[in-house]
Amino acid sequence: MHKWLATSLQRKLSVVVAGSMIVPMLALGIFAFVISSNITEEKTKLTGSDMLKQMDANLRFMLEDIETLSIFLIGERDLQAYLTGPEDDEAKRTELVGRMTNLAASKPYIANIAIYPERFEGRLSTATWYENELPAEAAKAFAGGGKTWSGVYAIRDYAGMEQVMTLFRPIRSIYDFRRLGWLAISLDEQELARNLESPEFGQGMGKVELVGVDGTILSSTDKSRLGRPLEDYAPGLLALIPGGVAAADDGDGLPNAASVNGNGSGSVIYGEGDEKSTVLYRREPLTDWMLVGRVPYDQYRAENRYILTLTAEVVGVSVLACTLLIWFTVRRITRPLRVLTRHLSRIDPERPLPRFPATSDDEIGRLGHSYNMLGAHIEQLKREVIRGEARKKEADLRALQAQINPHFLYNTLSSIHWIALMSGERRIADMVEGLSDFLRISLNQGRDYCPVEQEVAHIRNYVRVQSIRFPDKFAVEYIVDEGLLDKWMLKLLLQPLVENALIHGIQKRDGVGTITILIQPEGKRMNVMVMDDGLGMSAERLREVRQALALPGGEEAEAMPTATGMPGAALAEAAATRDPAVAPVTPSISSASATSGGSVASTASAASAASSAGLAAGYGLRNVNERLLLHYGREAGLTVDSREGEGTQVSFSIPIMEGSP
Repeated sequence: MHKWLATSLQRKLSVVVAGSMIVPMLALGIFAFVISSNITEEKTKLTGSDMLKQMDANLRFMLEDIETLSIFLIGERDLQAYLTGPEDDEAKRTELVGRMTNLAASKPYIANIAIYPERFEGRLSTATWYENELPAEAAKAFAGGGKTWSGVYAIRDYAGMEQVMTLFRPIRSIYDFRRLGWLAISLDEQELARNLESPEFGQGMGKVELVGVDGTILSSTDKSRLGRPLEDYAPGLLALIPGGVAAADDGDGLPNAASVNGNGSGSVIYGEGDEKSTVLYRREPLTDWMLVGRVPYDQYRAENRYILTLTAEVVGVSVLACTLLIWFTVRRITRPLRVLTRHLSRIDPERPLPRFPATSDDEIGRLGHSYNMLGAHIEQLKREVIRGEARKKEADLRALQAQINPHFLYNTLSSIHWIALMSGERRIADMVEGLSDFLRISLNQGRDYCPVEQEVAHIRNYVRVQSIRFPDKFAVEYIVDEGLLDKWMLKLLLQPLVENALIHGIQKRDGVGTITILIQPEGKRMNVMVMDDGLGMSAERLREVRQALALPGGEEAEAMPTATGMPGAALAEAAATRDPAVAPVTPSISSASATSGGSVASTASAASAASSAGLAAGYGLRNVNERLLLHYGREAGLTVDSREGEGTQVSFSIPIMEGSP
């Protein structure tokens, strides 16, 4: 990290400025998250308390309605007359049951209305219960002698088991206050549980239960908990609630971990770890029952995760924006230094020093002015050196041109041709005439492209010279589409390939060999192929040739072995000593000239000349491939196929051109 910072002024400034801005921003984000989490918890408590208040209002309505109904029934004259009679009056009994049934049917939360007379056996009931004996809860209430609410208990009727809570109230005579019997109005726990169901309480994760004065669960959405003590499921919870069963006090006169208001409602924190939850409670003053709602902390965690994600996104976007702004500002400040550093580290001796845009008058601007003055001085010195070298090279070129003037060569060869004819040396005359035509086409007045017909004529002149040197050694077949004769192609492509076939393929075999030149159209391209039936190449040698052709120019010259065993580097060095203006074609021409010279001078040096020609031909093959790639692209590269003892085939494909580009 230290090394990474030490190598860049921009990085140092960026880290310092970014740290001074990002750290306070992260602290602000954490503070906002903590405050938002607390607000979320308080909001959940407030919402839950409002829902408990609404549930308590619904429960109070039911209880007050049952209370009012009980007062109405115990003072009803017909009921008083029925209960004070000496015996059970069937007609009055039926009439009273009908009235009670209508009352019970009008209120869905009333499961049953029952009257237990004391003077005679029997029971008036609006529900058909299978148990004929007195319920255990009724016996407890009768024993108490006063109005009371029972706990939750199960009654079996025609629809199955039904959980109810019953208000037991003594019926007394309106004349002498003598007890005539008992009134029992049963509250349906199922209807009461519907009041406790709220998908919005704790956002669906909370649960509300009704707890009796003795701590048993009177109503719950989980029916398996009915009638069971709350302590079985939440040990110590009631001790935290002020006024609850086994309420606990820590000695300071205040409830533990609770907030209480005057209406007997509040909240406490219960549990630890994953079981931690917020408990909201509210007491019902009519019965002293208590609504207890639990909201697990997982709900807070879910909301806190959302708040954390939102806060992280906001802080992240802010950090990213600050980072980009810091990066842009620091980059703009350090850009001149980077430009100057880049100019100094990438100095190219072949190019002038790039000018530094010094637009300011500060220290960086003055440094840029000094750099520009240094660059101008160096450029002036380079121009002076280049002018001196150019004058020297021009003098050398003029001397060379004077030595190899084409007209001088043509006139000299023409004179030799006529002298040979006059002396009766027909073979020498033909060879000189072919060489003269060969050189004239090779120079081509300095143009790089020529018609196909001229390129074929150039091969014919080359073959004419070589056939005199190697009589009865080879034959050449021309298969050229006549429609391509007037099309244009890059000059001096075929001669190196024919020379390579002659020197390396035909010359080393026994008997007469054949070289075939095939030029045929294919669509918009011209396919050119040079084939021979010489010795061919082994698979390993063919692989080396293909690899050499696939290498770049510099590497290829070093990797490509030659027939004489001379390394490619030597070939490159030899080629580098030639004139650059004619470097692409000089090896082939030099090869032909050297071969011809060797033939005329002495037939005894044929082996040495063949070896030298093989070296030049190998360089010429690579030279042809490079020229094809340079002028026509990768699709025009040479393709070499060969079989040992059968021959070699070299081909390429170039676009058909109507004229010289």
